[in-house]
Amino acid sequence: MKVIAAMSGGVDSAVAAARAKDAGHEVVGVHLALSRDPQSVRESSRGCCSLEDSADARRVCDKIGIPFYIWDFSDRFQADVIDDFVDSYARGETPNPCLRCNEKIKFAALLERALALGFDAVATGHYARIDADGHLLRSTDDKKDQSYVLGVLSAEELAHCYFPVGDTPKPEIRAEAAARGFSVAKKPDSYDICFIPDGDTKAFLGRHIGMRPGMIVDQEGTKLREHDGAYGFTIGQRKGLDIKSPAADGRPRYVTGIDAATGTVTVGPREALQVTEIEADRLKSLHEDFRGSLDCEVQVRAHGGIVACHAAIDGDRMRLTLAEPLSGVAPGQAAVLYARDAVLGSGTIVAAR
Repeated sequence: MKVIAAMSGGVDSAVAAARAKDAGHEVVGVHLALSRDPQSVRESSRGCCSLEDSADARRVCDKIGIPFYIWDFSDRFQADVIDDFVDSYARGETPNPCLRCNEKIKFAALLERALALGFDAVATGHYARIDADGHLLRSTDDKKDQSYVLGVLSAEELAHCYFPVGDTPKPEIRAEAAARGFSVAKKPDSYDICFIPDGDTKAFLGRHIGMRPGMIVDQEGTKLREHDGAYGFTIGQRKGLDIKSPAADGRPRYVTGIDAATGTVTVGPREALQVTEIEADRLKSLHEDFRGSLDCEVQVRAHGGIVACHAAIDGDRMRLTLAEPLSGVAPGQAAVLYARDAVLGSGTIVAAR
């Protein structure tokens, strides 16, 4: 099998590429250039796709003995991930850019080019598995499982995916990288949003969206203070509200609603965050059981937010009735359905109550 190994410059993709070659596949390493102006080095564990990452990926490919190329997807990344991220926040949603990058760049765009060049699959360092029937499964390492962010792929894309490290705990991957002599064996994992390396999402959005003054109100509609933009808030947020007057009951306030059209941010008690019904659209089916009416589990965040539910799927929309309340559910997030370890499919949340 001819395989493109997506080389991020990290330890997981390094071991994935090495394992792909050990399995007898014809492997070519590719680093994706996603920034129009990449920084020279990463800032601690923040961000990725820097020039340092590219150099690390090249060294690993040299060590393995496979060709190495850099493919420039910066324009696609700008349009499909960064612009989508900004637009989503401007609509009052809470998007997951890593999930969108997996959907639009690391698989859709990369696979499109790989298949056009005659390759059979793309191998990545994601912690997930594919069983003999082609179903996407959770990783054996629960702490590193990334099946949630892969739940937005299409069945056609999944058929060309290869996850060589999904059956191995992360500490063993680092140990294997060290044994292979990879310089990235102890390299810290990236986190937060790669195109906001300083971690200041509010400032980033402010530069791209600009000031859109609105009002913070309580559950009764009482005006509490003005703000510069609803994009600076997320459902479930407690810190940074800067409300001078305490709640009547003295309890902390949380963001419970965002109306981007009017600029209104509603705050209330913690229990007001709990939802038992979710509606989602833009469905992606990855399993033959993802249809009609079924009992399953839903996950609404990359780490956590998993409960049993009943799903009613109708065309390109689904309604989920939760067995127990979830907090902090926001439009723009993905709702990924599971049956035990198998991913059934996903949808983008449009409403929760």
